[in-house]
Amino acid sequence: MNLKGISTRLGLMARKSTLFVSIILLTLLSSAVFAADLPGAKDHPLLKRFRGSEIVGYEVKRFDEYELQTSTFKTYNLATGRREFVQPPLKLEGARTRLWYEAAGDASATELIRNYQNELTGQGFQILYDSTKDPGAVQWVNFLAPFGNLNIKTNRGNYIFYAADPQGVKVTSAKLTRPEGDVYVYVIAVDWARDDAVYRAKRGAYAAVDIVEVRPMVQDMVLVKADEMSKAIAASGRVALYGIFFDFNKADLKPESRPALEEIAKLLKQEPNLKLHVVGHTDNVGGYDFNLNLSKRRADAVVAALAREHGIAPGRLTPNGVAYLAPVAANTTEEGRAKNRRVELVPR
Repeated sequence: MNLKGISTRLGLMARKSTLFVSIILLTLLSSAVFAADLPGAKDHPLLKRFRGSEIVGYEVKRFDEYELQTSTFKTYNLATGRREFVQPPLKLEGARTRLWYEAAGDASATELIRNYQNELTGQGFQILYDSTKDPGAVQWVNFLAPFGNLNIKTNRGNYIFYAADPQGVKVTSAKLTRPEGDVYVYVIAVDWARDDAVYRAKRGAYAAVDIVEVRPMVQDMVLVKADEMSKAIAASGRVALYGIFFDFNKADLKPESRPALEEIAKLLKQEPNLKLHVVGHTDNVGGYDFNLNLSKRRADAVVAALAREHGIAPGRLTPNGVAYLAPVAANTTEEGRAKNRRVELVPR
């Protein structure tokens, strides 16, 4: 190989080496971007963070109640310890994630709130309330929650109200409608007025983000036992079961259904003359024909599992599906739809 060839080859090797080092550096940098987050904290999968923010407070509840602001604040009732609004807040129940983000430096509350609103609308959310467009908004009072809840896990000590700029508080709430359950987001952004070595607050902007995924509570504590099923059938001619689970729009039994199926099998073994209709019920999402078929297939799946896994004679069980023709609650809310999704046992 001549000198020119050697030089060219060395040049290629150098460029490849530089590229390799660059890739390594980028990988290290990307892995370190969120290194200052509170240990164990992470972004919610439905909502990104503002660039350069760190998670300084984090709390997750599998099921909680929540009041969502959708109108102008009126007053803070010291007697009840509750905020009051022109329109009553929405009362929600479901999984709640609370994140406190710190965006130190030149970020402002206005910049944060606008970025979150743009991200939310881009994801299909509807903005329910925007304090920056509300001439009646009293900004500082909104700051009392959720920043006022100092019991969540945080790596910044206890934030203190006077460290914030009272005029720098911005609030927005939003809703995403989904077949599997609506999602609500509440964001409070605040400008920190000064550096505070005692309370570890950096000059910059902070965002408190609450994400509520509306869903029914899974009844973990109360499993309907075989003797309770027997009593319910004797008293009312049926028993409704909510411990039999399926994936959304599917008829495959989930593993979490096993305890309820075991109790049904126990009932049938204790009462050898008992024969049952196994009736699938759905909500009204998807239309009548679809849900009629789905409810029947789900009842079929229960009967098949009882026969296959628990030795129950198939002739003692008749699967039926009635779609949403026998609701026990209104199908206009997720809470009502959850109550309507059930399996009932009715004696033949």
